[in-house]
Amino acid sequence: MAEHPAETHVIGGVDTHKELHVAAVVDHRDRVLGTETFPTTRHGYRLMLAWMNSFGDLQRVGIECSGSYGAGLLRYMQAAGIEILEVTAPDKLDRRRRGKNDDFDAESAAHAAFAKRHTVTPRTRDGMVESLRVLRACRKTAVQARRIALQMIQMTIVCAPDKIRDPLRSMTRMQLIRTLASWRPDLTAYRQVEEAYRISLKSLGRRYLELHDEIADLDDMIEAIVKDLAPELLAQAAIGLNSAAQLLLTAGDNPERLRSEASFAALCGVSPVPASSGKTVRHRLNRGGDRAANSAIHIIAIGRLRLDAHTQDYVARRIAAGNSKLEAIRCLKRYIAREVFGIIMRRHREISQSQIAA
Repeated sequence: MAEHPAETHVIGGVDTHKELHVAAVVDHRDRVLGTETFPTTRHGYRLMLAWMNSFGDLQRVGIECSGSYGAGLLRYMQAAGIEILEVTAPDKLDRRRRGKNDDFDAESAAHAAFAKRHTVTPRTRDGMVESLRVLRACRKTAVQARRIALQMIQMTIVCAPDKIRDPLRSMTRMQLIRTLASWRPDLTAYRQVEEAYRISLKSLGRRYLELHDEIADLDDMIEAIVKDLAPELLAQAAIGLNSAAQLLLTAGDNPERLRSEASFAALCGVSPVPASSGKTVRHRLNRGGDRAANSAIHIIAIGRLRLDAHTQDYVARRIAAGNSKLEAIRCLKRYIAREVFGIIMRRHREISQSQIAA
């Protein structure tokens, strides 16, 4: 371990893993002071912070994967009042030259945090938006499992004996599911083909209904959170529950980390990108950003284009001015991002003021 410099200003970097985190510290001249390994427990986080502070005044810490392996460390450091930057993976050319190990990755994170390059301010994970994210992730997997259960039911019925298949042909989906779930097959006769089919279809029917009820319960929770966070968002034309939830997730619990509505538009992938050549001057849509948020804004734009007269007039004016329909929709998406960001920021300030008053 190197000697402490005269300056007390230090920067930390962390390469995160499931069981162990590797930390590094650099001084005010970006020189590595040391690296150390800590367990991914609260006690380990406390030891890491004390170790970093032993080198001097800890100004900020760069963390890799703050949304997954580093989520616990992020919460602990933010609660301790430490500035956190999320760091991208090390440069490929540097990694090819130096090789790779955990110490190098931790040092690269510290160097990136020192220079504030390839870094972003991470979303905090201690508010209702984090609750919304967890519930939506659970709902997504439940919807996927329900779809697979329905596909299995349909495939099983196709292969079933005629005595089982014929009565089920004319039923609607929910009639079919409830009929299968109500069957009482002989569980001791599973060696017989017909009873095996009945047992399988009953199991799949009950699975579908359980998942259906689970999704309905999750939808109620998600709707309640979205209404608490941004009721004005749901009141806007063509903004449904899923789109509003996704846009809230993209903004996060700390939307103030976004410097302007242009930053939010870039994060959603709806900021204009120059695509000019010669005498042709035009812009195209950004292909980066959060693709889930981009999809939500696209759904809103298409819904307004079909149902909202003001939007239809706006697109018609754009086309009359010489824009193509795709370019007009690009402009519309940018307008939607501006509108959504304004609503989210106003609501965030209201919630912050109410918490301060309380």
